[in-house]
Amino acid sequence: MKICVVGAGAIGGLLGVRMAQAGHEVSLVARGPHLRAIQFDGLQLHSPDGEISRASNVEASDDLRTLTPQDLVILALKAHQIESVVDDLPALLAPETIILTTQNGIPWWYFQRHGGPFEGYVLKTLDPSGRISASIEPRRIIGCIAFPAAEIIRPGVIRHIEGDRFPVGELDGIQSDRVLTVSKALTEAGFKAPVINDIRSEIWLKAWGNLSFNPISALTHATLVDICQNPDGRELAATMMTEAQAVAGHLGVSFRVPLEKRIAGAERVGKHKTSMLQDVEAGKALETEALIGAVVELGELTGVPTPTIRAIYHAVRLLSYTITEEAVRVGATPVKGSENGSPKLRQIAGGTGH
Repeated sequence: MKICVVGAGAIGGLLGVRMAQAGHEVSLVARGPHLRAIQFDGLQLHSPDGEISRASNVEASDDLRTLTPQDLVILALKAHQIESVVDDLPALLAPETIILTTQNGIPWWYFQRHGGPFEGYVLKTLDPSGRISASIEPRRIIGCIAFPAAEIIRPGVIRHIEGDRFPVGELDGIQSDRVLTVSKALTEAGFKAPVINDIRSEIWLKAWGNLSFNPISALTHATLVDICQNPDGRELAATMMTEAQAVAGHLGVSFRVPLEKRIAGAERVGKHKTSMLQDVEAGKALETEALIGAVVELGELTGVPTPTIRAIYHAVRLLSYTITEEAVRVGATPVKGSENGSPKLRQIAGGTGH
């Protein structure tokens, strides 16, 4: 199988290495020092059990137009980065090429092949110009949720921290031959990839944590365990999750995990920084719309109030504006002489939905 990973960061890199090890012909799209390291010496993966492996037989580029048509394109970019590649994406597409999406939060294609009353509605928070929806044919898309945690520890080196679930599903819920093929490829690469007949409910399960823990951590610099164990943090997260659950319920979504169990799962992840907090500290644009803004829009669409989510959404948008407009990083500086002044915090991407 010819597979191209567009966005070979932490999760994309994990997928790329494992797919190459499983015998597939893999190409990676990356940029900067990470790309140069891959081109020079391949992509290295550190597994949770301490094993170190390397994919050296991979093609790597920062230009999709230099690559040939693929059987499977894994779109592993962050949601706000997708529009920047849609003009060049056709270079990777043969008539039957599958596009597998792994973005956090609500996807731009949410109402494509949906079959409900909002069939074809384009979420303005995710695709304001409509370019993504117009450029990527819905028939090509298979949804996927990335539950593992991974990080780039230095250019060309990925550390897989924990988790191995990549559930997949057709947008219309059918169990097609091609979704079974994708599931098999992921399984043979060492992942758990069950075929889900309601991919949107599974997306909501992860988004449930993303929309609360990510923005709270970004605004407060608190880690997951701190948010969950602090009464104020826990109450705020639970309030946001309750509002989101009401929105999802109006869209026919059911949650297979109770709210308190979902919070307990985040607490068990420990003293870790969410991906949004990592971006705050790195001075990167935040995944505001896919993680929070889309839920606010869905609330408006269904007539469900989301006052707490909306307030946090506006605060995070302002934070992201400050970071990008002022070109600054926002970080917590340890107080000199404090016993707790130098916490060792692992920075992770993905990971149980946080």
